[in-house]
Amino acid sequence: MAPTSDEAPAAADPADPAESGFWQAVESEDFGSLAADLGIEPADLAPVLPALSSWRRRNRDRSALDRLRYRIAWHPVQLGTGAGSAAGTATTSAPDSARSGSSGSWLVIVPPSRRSHPLTSAIVDGLARHSSAHVVPVVAESAEGTDEEGLVAQLREHFATTAPAPAGVLSLLALDEEPHHRQPTLSRGTAATVALVQALETLGATARLWCLTSGAVPVGDEEIRPAQAVVWGMGTVLGLDHPDTWGGLVDVPGTLDDAMADRLAEALHGHDAFHGHDGHPVEDQLALRPSGTFARRMVRAPRTPDTDRQPWKPHGTVLVTGGTGVLGAHVARWLARNGADHLLLTSRRGPDAEGAGELAAELAELGARCTITACDITDRDALAALLGSVPAQYPLTAVFHVAGVMHQSARLSGTTLEEFAEIGRSKIAGATHLDELLAEQRLEAFVLFSSGAAVWGSAGQCAYAGANAFLDALAHRRRARGLAATSVAWGAWRGGMVDEEAAAQLRRLGAPALDAEPALALLGQALEDRETHLVAGDFDWPRFAETYTFARPRPLMRALPEVAAALAAPDRPGPSDTGPGNGNGSSSGSSGGDPALIARLAALPEADREAALVELVNEQVAQVLNYDDPAEVGQDRAFKDLGMDSMTAIDLRNRIGATVGVLLPATVVFDHASPAALARHLRKELFDDEAGTVDGVLADLARLEATMTALPPEEIARTRLPARLQSLISRLTESTGETDGTDGTDTAAVADRLQEASAADVLAFIDKELGVG
Repeated sequence: MAPTSDEAPAAADPADPAESGFWQAVESEDFGSLAADLGIEPADLAPVLPALSSWRRRNRDRSALDRLRYRIAWHPVQLGTGAGSAAGTATTSAPDSARSGSSGSWLVIVPPSRRSHPLTSAIVDGLARHSSAHVVPVVAESAEGTDEEGLVAQLREHFATTAPAPAGVLSLLALDEEPHHRQPTLSRGTAATVALVQALETLGATARLWCLTSGAVPVGDEEIRPAQAVVWGMGTVLGLDHPDTWGGLVDVPGTLDDAMADRLAEALHGHDAFHGHDGHPVEDQLALRPSGTFARRMVRAPRTPDTDRQPWKPHGTVLVTGGTGVLGAHVARWLARNGADHLLLTSRRGPDAEGAGELAAELAELGARCTITACDITDRDALAALLGSVPAQYPLTAVFHVAGVMHQSARLSGTTLEEFAEIGRSKIAGATHLDELLAEQRLEAFVLFSSGAAVWGSAGQCAYAGANAFLDALAHRRRARGLAATSVAWGAWRGGMVDEEAAAQLRRLGAPALDAEPALALLGQALEDRETHLVAGDFDWPRFAETYTFARPRPLMRALPEVAAALAAPDRPGPSDTGPGNGNGSSSGSSGGDPALIARLAALPEADREAALVELVNEQVAQVLNYDDPAEVGQDRAFKDLGMDSMTAIDLRNRIGATVGVLLPATVVFDHASPAALARHLRKELFDDEAGTVDGVLADLARLEATMTALPPEEIARTRLPARLQSLISRLTESTGETDGTDGTDTAAVADRLQEASAADVLAFIDKELGVG
């Protein structure tokens, strides 16, 4: 069972200098100094030093691998008492306006196949009991055809006619596991979920979306349903791409009694279910079980010592799908070095794939027979024929399903259902066919190459993350049936699915690519230990944690001590201080921005403001993407060409919004795709159409307020700012003959003269003269 607390253990102290010196002497075979320190003869050390040095190397290698090993655990939480606080933060009660269930209604989106299901009724009734808000079940009639336009029309009517506006959307669509009629590798529920996300974005909805599944994740011994697990992979990415409107994921049993339905309602919108006043859920990946409520956590998984372990040795025929790709070739060489008799490597092009001939020759030199063949593993009949061709003298003993590639990042709103299905087709269909065709064969290893995208997410990779979550769930289901199964959720491999530019970007994000040799050593450990699911990644945690948690809390990482330490650092910038948005998708908040910067921009001639804003944007881009020199950014290079993805785009949005004191939409970097374009947008937001208008005066007053509130009281008194403002007010009153500022006021003159006013006097002026205080 998972640990009962998220309290992370303290990090180990640095090694003692004397101990470090001892091991340095051992490794350098410095007999003299060691013998002198130990008070023995140098000759007495000769038989011992090589053994000590070997032991030291083994332990260092093991520690290096342990640093890459993680797993998913499910930690009991009690949301009502604050035990489920978000990573690096303390739980406080949210004001009523920040609770997604305390006002407004909830839309519960139901697939047609679950219209009258007892689980649906229990969920709706539980939500209604727990909140005074109206709960509206919506049967997604268009979900059968996953028609986004139909869903848009259906939801638009509900958003328009429901008062107050819906505060939350709970999707039950994933419960429909029937294959989609056009894209059979996807369930109807997955396809409908894609359409729902797209429809909500089209409508500009600010309500938080939660997705519910039943049996998609393994907390105990329950049956796992891989078709629903796809939505969990999607959710890890939606939390990155839509941090302001994503609620989370919750998994429930097939039946709910009243008590469990109440717990579900509490998880979605309970009084203590939100962190502070930012409106974000304290927990966003939950599983409800009869024994309690559990939250998903990524934890370290160091290997436990076990002298009885036997190294896993391949023999007979080993099938490697995607065997001519970079990762497949690494796996094939590793298998050959470890004694595989016959390697059966498949890919779409087979022997015509680039480098296939050289790979076959290399494997032969390593002592393995090799067959490279073209086979579309998404074609069940073709795969069955391939398996039937395995030579009798080398029976099939192991399968490594490596096929599948990441596609270019793309938000779900710009992805068709056909494109979504194609991205995950080889992973899902290949794994499904292999599982079914080999269900009666006692394999020694059935290895699925999954991805960290299904664990911590990868911006713009919804379909890819969903396909990998399917693999993880399939491994759990096979193991529960007593069959071999190991799924490893890998971080990026150097030279695998990432090129050098992408590898550099990953380093800047704090998630450097894995080298092949330690990754393969870790794979060997997983097979020796009969692991069902292992997570493998190399992290620079202080850097990764700051980026990953900037847009919203990420409870997934809460149990990692390095993350807790990084987020507790006093100089760490905080996330946006706002709730779900301002009604138009904006959510980057601020407390007025940098007063000195705002004053400097306001004082510049109009022609110079845009150049200054380009400089500001470039400085922030350089910080987000870890460029050494902001000049490298340029003003016309596209953000995507600079290495910006959805996660770093959110980071940039928040930093700039906080600096200039302007609410910016989550999509601002996508909508204004270069530093120059973003600077023009900021100039319009800050300064356009101000001159000669009351709005312009008020904008100047706001900037003066931001500047003057930063002054100490003694400075205000020394410069006699209150008296100067009173004098200005008198002159304005005399020149206009007006006392309420509603008619005849020379607003341009007001703007000019207020430049010397203090913050307190500005507010007094607003109250007395403009009547807008």
